[in-house]
Parts: sequence; structure tokens; C-alpha cells
Amino acid sequence: MNTAQVERMRTGKGFIAALDQSGGSTPKALGLYGLDENSYKNETEMFDLVHDMRTRIIKSSVFNSDRILAVILFEMTMDRMIDGLGSAEYLWLKKGILPILKIDNGLLTEHNGVLLMKEIPQLGARIISALSHGVFGTKMRSVIKSANSAGIKAIVDQQFELGRIICDAGLIPILEPEVDINSPDKAGVEVILLKEITEHLDTLSAHQKIMLKLTLPETAGFYSHLVDDHRIIRIVALSGGYSRDKANSLLVKNPRLIASFSRALTEGLTAQQSEKEFDLLLNSSIQSIYEASIK
Repeated sequence: MNTAQVERMRTGKGFIAALDQSGGSTPKALGLYGLDENSYKNETEMFDLVHDMRTRIIKSSVFNSDRILAVILFEMTMDRMIDGLGSAEYLWLKKGILPILKIDNGLLTEHNGVLLMKEIPQLGARIISALSHGVFGTKMRSVIKSANSAGIKAIVDQQFELGRIICDAGLIPILEPEVDINSPDKAGVEVILLKEITEHLDTLSAHQKIMLKLTLPETAGFYSHLVDDHRIIRIVALSGGYSRDKANSLLVKNPRLIASFSRALTEGLTAQQSEKEFDLLLNSSIQSIYEASIK
């Protein structure tokens, strides 16, 4: 664990860019980017196109460490190159931006109102690979749809169990128990989730530090007090399907949380835009999310 990198994540001004769409979400991401399914013939071409999209974003002059602390990468992106360097290495060595690896394999079907993560038999290999690429930390997502105490406990149990393994390997885990923004009792879910997170923090040993990635809550400032917990390096907020403007407006109401946006970051960007058009829109998007993250 690099102490300087941890301190940058803990205290730096900026936000985390989530560029980690995986196999299931890539067609939608490309569609929003102006490339429909007629733009590629197979999965290989699809992943080539999404890597081109991510490379275009990362290499843009407006995408820099002045406003962006870290980028979350899909494993295939980490294993690919940007200008002769691995993507993770490029981010840190050329941009001064921390690379983070998405390590989960997606979700199981809903049970007890939640979608747990699938098993991750590749976890050990992914940790070794992440360390070899100089990755700062990892991210893993599961989803809560209803205020079912047993289901929410299972979600948090799983997140913390894997988080402890990742900590012990020398990486910083981002635990992401996402609350579905369309949950019929979103506020009730968040009450149970906060209780479980608070109790599970006591299962961490003195050297184990984590980050949390949480859905923007119904009650303003609901998670802000957790920022002071010595076991939590940073709390970041996911956009969860909200538009960029809506996500930014909610984030401002949650001081001390910073953004970790995906769709809200790339909203409006298309393959057909000129470099000038692309950079102008990306710069505007980055600035708006940055401003919401530092208020």
C-alpha cells in the first residue's frame, strides 16, 4: 500500500471516474456513445470499440489529475494498452490518476430483495494481476432492491468478507452495496444498510482500511458522519441511473461525499463528435461533477 496514494485518495480534491462497464453493460454504453449493435460483428469488435471510447476519454487533455482522483477499470481494460503502456500504468505514470480494478463477476438473481455477487473464483489471480499493474484498489458491486433485513445483512456480509481479503493483499477495496434508486422504500433500505455497515466496521482489524461506494441517499447528509471513521478512507457516491444534473444536485446536499459516476460522466459523449466538441462536453461534465464533489 502506497502511503502517498492513500493520502491523496483520503484528502485530495476531485472525484472518481467509473469506466468499468463489463460484458453485460457494454452494448448499452456503446449505444449511448452513438455506436449501435450494427457497429460491430462480434464480442471482440465490441470490446475493441469500448476500449477506443475509454482511451479517447482518458487521453483527452481535459481528463487530468487536477479534478480526477482515480479511474475504475474493467479487467479487460487493465490488460489492454494505451500508447504502449498498460491502461493502469498509463493512468498513474502519464496522468497521475489512481487506477482501480472492478473485480466482481456480476450478480446473482434476486433473493430476499437483493442481488448478491456471483462467486469470484478468479479473485486471487485478479489481485495478483492488479498488484503487477500498480493498481491502487478494487471495486465490487451488489444491489439492494427492498428493505429486507436478512437480504441486506447478506449483502454487507459478502462485501466485508471479500474486502478483508483484498485489504490483506495490500489493496484498498471499495465496497459497493448499491441501493436501487427505484426501490419502493429506498429510505428504509438505507436505514438498515447504515446499521449493517456500522456494525461490520468493527470486524476490520487495525490495518484494514476500506472505501464505500453508496447510492445518493434520500436524507441529505445521511452517510456524511461515516467519513470520520478511521477505518474508512473515503466515501464515494454512485449516480445509480440519475441524470448528471440530478446526481450533481443530490451530491451537493451530501457534504464530504465525492462522486464516482459512470453514465452521468459520459452522458452526451458520442463517437461522431469532433475532438473539439468531445473535449468541450467532457470538460463541462468533469467540471460540474468536480464542483459538486468539493462543496
